[in-house]
Amino acid sequence: MTERYYVVREDLLPEAIIKTIQVKDMLKRGEAATVHEAVERVGLSRSAFYKYKDGVYPLSELDRERIVTISMELEHRSGILSKVLSLVAGIEGNVLTINQSIPLQGLANVVISVDTSYMTEELTEMLERIRRLDGVRKASVIGQG
Repeated sequence: MTERYYVVREDLLPEAIIKTIQVKDMLKRGEAATVHEAVERVGLSRSAFYKYKDGVYPLSELDRERIVTISMELEHRSGILSKVLSLVAGIEGNVLTINQSIPLQGLANVVISVDTSYMTEELTEMLERIRRLDGVRKASVIGQG
């Protein structure tokens, strides 16, 4: 049988699937030492956990080991690009390429490609933090692969 995949909004998932993801997160973060401990804490049977564990992943986990291309509009002031690069490096993102246009009317378009394989933060969190940096006018993901 051919495997098929779906993206489903969390509020539509059965409770057992959501609890399976919670157990996997607890184990990954070290909040529970064993499967038995984690399933007891979330109120899930071990059999349900083992039934779903290999087929349920948060979308963010599937984004791992990918190269993400981010387009930004930065004010033409000293140090803004450096702050963005420091932020990415601080969460273990690996900047692979940087392309910057000549600033026009005080703004420069900058496109960076980042290897997210070892990032300690979700891509959406990183993007929000970049957007909040002083001097960043826009930041969006324009490609993933």
